[in-house]
Amino acid sequence: MLRGLYTAWTGMVNEQKRMDVLSNNMANATTVGFKLDKSTSQAFDQVLDLKIRDGSQAYHNQAIGHLSLGVKIGETHTDHAQGSIRQTGGTYDVALSGKGFFTVKCVTADGETHTRYTRDGRFMLTKEGLLVDADGNAVQGQGGDIYIPTDAKQVAISEQGMITADGEVIDTLNVVDFENYDYLKKFGNTLFEPVEGATQIEAKAAVIQGYTEQSNVNVVKEMVDMITVTRAYEANQKVIRSYDSMLQNAANEIGRVSG
Repeated sequence: MLRGLYTAWTGMVNEQKRMDVLSNNMANATTVGFKLDKSTSQAFDQVLDLKIRDGSQAYHNQAIGHLSLGVKIGETHTDHAQGSIRQTGGTYDVALSGKGFFTVKCVTADGETHTRYTRDGRFMLTKEGLLVDADGNAVQGQGGDIYIPTDAKQVAISEQGMITADGEVIDTLNVVDFENYDYLKKFGNTLFEPVEGATQIEAKAAVIQGYTEQSNVNVVKEMVDMITVTRAYEANQKVIRSYDSMLQNAANEIGRVSG
């Protein structure tokens, strides 16, 4: 009977974690370049149930079968599907149509430098003319950091990512892709960093100036999933209440008989 309580509890924990993922997706439904996360569920590893020191078996431990202790989150993975492209008209706003990532250089609080990748193309210039993303990370070109004259009257970015200022070629955006996105680790809401095993390949995405890629979150679907998760959570709650009621009745009846 107590195993049923544990099984119901694991179900509640599982649904709570699924709700955390869905809530984060909903919170970032309007975040430029955000890729939604999805979670899967799996059963806990089965355990061997033993009959311990049973007199009917000459006090030897005896295996009596396997038990499943409920459900848990199997894995959380990111859906890299293309988001919608929205026109902004911004000179340094760029979107990628197709598979690929912009490259940015991130400096941590302790001074370490990391190369990371993003679909968030809300770029801007610092007062020194350095091209940075919305978080202040330096956007990388094929030659490294990109500096654009702040007094340039016309800045154009081609589909190949080539940046020209007043007709002069400045650099080309370093747009890359990866063979398998399972080897990308998510940082924050829109940044990714490759882990061991990641294979970088040539990107085929086209760069579109004056546009940004929106989140690929389907708000309606996420709301429906949240309702489903809530109902599953409530169902597990009812199981625990039922077990609690049975245990209470058993204890009271036993106490009455003993009296």
